[in-house]
Formats: sequence, structure tokens, C-alpha cells
Amino acid sequence: MELTKNQFDVLVALTKSDKSQRELAKDTGHSLGTVNTTMRNLAEREFVHEQSITKKGLNALEKYRAKRAVFIAAGFGSRLVPVTLKTPKPLVAVHGKRIIDGLIDACIKADITEIYIVRGYLAKKFDALKEKYPNIRFIENPVYNEANNIASALCANSLLENAYVFEADLFITNPDIITKYHYTSDFLAIKKAKTDDWCFTVNDKNVITEEKIGGINTWQMVGISYWNKDEGERLATDLPAAYYSPGGKEYYWEQVPLTLYKDHYKVQVRECFADDIVEIDTFNELKAIDKTYENYKEET
Repeated sequence: MELTKNQFDVLVALTKSDKSQRELAKDTGHSLGTVNTTMRNLAEREFVHEQSITKKGLNALEKYRAKRAVFIAAGFGSRLVPVTLKTPKPLVAVHGKRIIDGLIDACIKADITEIYIVRGYLAKKFDALKEKYPNIRFIENPVYNEANNIASALCANSLLENAYVFEADLFITNPDIITKYHYTSDFLAIKKAKTDDWCFTVNDKNVITEEKIGGINTWQMVGISYWNKDEGERLATDLPAAYYSPGGKEYYWEQVPLTLYKDHYKVQVRECFADDIVEIDTFNELKAIDKTYENYKEET
């Protein structure tokens, strides 16, 4: 049951609370006239009644719902040595809470309860998560030390429909950036005047056309993406094709949809902000965020 983007935006806004047309215009960014027309169309399809979404409207959103999350968590985290000598990077505590816990909690808040963690380095350490999250499932990556993170994505390539894919070492401060409904596949990114990091070029339809390192007036990549049903299915084919190609083990997994097979995908940028999430790349950055690590070397 297809929805237009306007219909989708209005229905999603109504899942949070009943709203007037003016409130819907503010929440969705659409004009009041567009909202009025959209509400009439939704009422005709019995997706809304007065200012409320109906059960039929919720059913119409179901195909756009995030159903699972896959965490890429197999790597060593060499730049966070010495703390990662004993602890996988996603399990490092920041202000007393494991990094991955913030991401998992954000998923649960968005009603995403089917959660998979692809693990490799110090794999058994992740068993400690079961006490707090008994329903998570582990996927083993036996070649985590022989290949780039494309190997971890390949281990989960049958699970990428209607799914989030997370780099598991991101310190999240705004869980609301993990959302229940998505109209398209998307990658979270931060608008930057200049960056030396991985970033995206987009076209006038907000679709990613290039992934590169460094740029001006660009979108800095955040390692959180969402894949709809059709493009999740394509990943299940394209990931092994890339991995088993010459030099395929050296790819980062997102290069498959964004570079190698980009004609198969229309992935949009979804904006977030620097205060929403932080990638802690080095031990010095960890110490800057959490002062309890300042004497870590002396304590180990």
C-alpha cells in the first residue's frame, strides 16, 4: 500500500500525537495548503479520522517500519589502545555506560527489538550484554582480522531488509535520531563547511551520488544507515559479489551500495547534528570526553 512522501510525513507525525493542520505543517516542513490537501486524501483512504491516525493508517506505515538492527562490532579498535587491549571498543564505557548500550537503547525506544551483533575480536566479552538485553542475537565473524568490515556485513547480509546498520562504536547523545519509520534508504550525515573525514555528495533530490574522503560544503558521514526492503534485498546479492571480487576483502561495506554498485541504489542523506552523536576515534578523544580515563595507563 504505497504512500506519497507527503502522506508518509503526515502519518508519521500523527503517530506521535493528534495534531492540528498548523502543527502538522510545522512538524513536517510542508506548507499548510499541502497539509490540508494531504489530510483530505488520507481521510478519503480512511487512514486518518479528524486529527488522529487510524488502525488502517498504521497498517499503511508498516512497510516503512524499521524491523531490525545490525551492529558491526567485530573490529579491534586499534586507535583506542590501551583500553581496547582488554575490551572491544563498543563495550568501552563512557560516563559509566557502554558505548553500544546507548545505541541499543535508542533502537528499543524506536520499537526495534530484533537486534543482531556481528562480533569477532574478544567475542565472548559481548556475552555480558545478555544480562541487560536477553533478546539480542550474536553473529560470528571468523575472518574479522583478515578482512575489512565488508566481512561483517556479509555475515548478516540476509538481515538487511527494513534494517538499520550501525557502526557499534558511536557515542549517541540524542536517541531520537533513531526513528521508527523511513520512506527511503538513508545514511545519517552532518552538514559541514569543510571536513577531512568520509563524506557524501548529493544531487538535487538528496540522493547520495559520491562517497569520498574530505570535501567542502559537504555531508560528513555518520556510521548509521537504514535500508528499505528492496535495497536490503539488493545488498544480499551485491555484498558477496563485491567481497569475492579481486581485492574485495579490503572494501568498507558501505562502498558496495555507495560506490561499487551505486546504480542499484537511491540512498538519501538524513540530517543529524554534531551534538547528536560522536565517533570516538582515538584514546585522546576518549579522555577528552570522559576524564576518568586520564590516568588509565597508570591503572592498567
